[in-house]
Amino acid sequence: MNPSHQKQAANAMKGGEPIFNVFDIVSEVPDDHYYFHSPKSHGTTNRALSKHVMKEWKILEENLPDSIYVRVYENRIDLMRAVIVGAAGTPYHDGLFFFDIMLPSDYPNRPPKLYFHSFGYHLNTNLYKNGKVCLSLLNTTYGNSREMWNPRASTLLQVLVSIQALVLNEQPFFNAPHIGGWINGRTNHQRNSRACNETVFLLTWYVAIWLVSRPPKNFEAFVIQHFRTRSVAVLDSCREYANGRVWVGSYCRNGGGGSSSLPSSNVRVSPYFRNTMVELYPKLVQTFQYYRADLQGTPKELELEIKQTKKKQVIDRRKHENKGEVRKNKPMGGIFKEAVDKIKTVLGWKKNNNNVTQTPNNL
Repeated sequence: MNPSHQKQAANAMKGGEPIFNVFDIVSEVPDDHYYFHSPKSHGTTNRALSKHVMKEWKILEENLPDSIYVRVYENRIDLMRAVIVGAAGTPYHDGLFFFDIMLPSDYPNRPPKLYFHSFGYHLNTNLYKNGKVCLSLLNTTYGNSREMWNPRASTLLQVLVSIQALVLNEQPFFNAPHIGGWINGRTNHQRNSRACNETVFLLTWYVAIWLVSRPPKNFEAFVIQHFRTRSVAVLDSCREYANGRVWVGSYCRNGGGGSSSLPSSNVRVSPYFRNTMVELYPKLVQTFQYYRADLQGTPKELELEIKQTKKKQVIDRRKHENKGEVRKNKPMGGIFKEAVDKIKTVLGWKKNNNNVTQTPNNL
């Protein structure tokens, strides 16, 4: 973690209010941009591309929602960087998802290229650990003609909004093509979907920890400011989910600063999720504290409820490790194991002899 990021975050605050614009023009493309070394798509002779890019910039500046932020570059108008804030009501809520964008020389005849900052995590069926983004609008996955890129109508704004609405959605399990089509059998898949949401939520915050330690350039202050602002809500949601008070992805925070959720009398979370949260929670606390987030008395260790006896148990990660009470590789059995195996197969997280995919089990 770079201490200079603390100063940048402080400079980005004025009276506690964010001043980071959803759209802005930066003089030079940063050297950490995925397409930094790619040949320029524009030039003095490519006036058609330059004209179309200016039109796209205008659309973005005037229409971006307050949950999507974009930076474009004077010296490389063919490159952009965008971040999408995970929406409430989804397992991605409060997370940040960065994309580097490159426009081909014949844009808009061909769609833009996108690279997702995954930090090695396979977030869902559309966002791969190698950075690939699968979206019909980008012509990187199958879709009907109305869903594919249309040079005469499609825009960058549509791409970003589609990722937020269709990829980072409330039930990513159903993004898999052969699952999403089973409308009549959707109820039978709800158990698998909820297990998938647990995994996605965990991955979202492992990605967040990496983002705070290595924020993409031009967004350093924004990243730190965002997590400082959302820290209490994030930790509150972790405790709600781990204790089975609300389905993963259903936690929300009201405008008055208090917390509220969408409770269910039949919430069940897996032992795997609870045990992983015990490991992840103190790491989030440490990360937020490093950047001086006001945690307002938030517990520093995850407190789990034992519902059978109505008692509470504070799980001290280091004490359990010393006593050998936490068995990281304890085999899962029964219904949950079946659900996890199905999810890993559908989302491409299943291990094989040639390729080991990184999931929370391997962290």
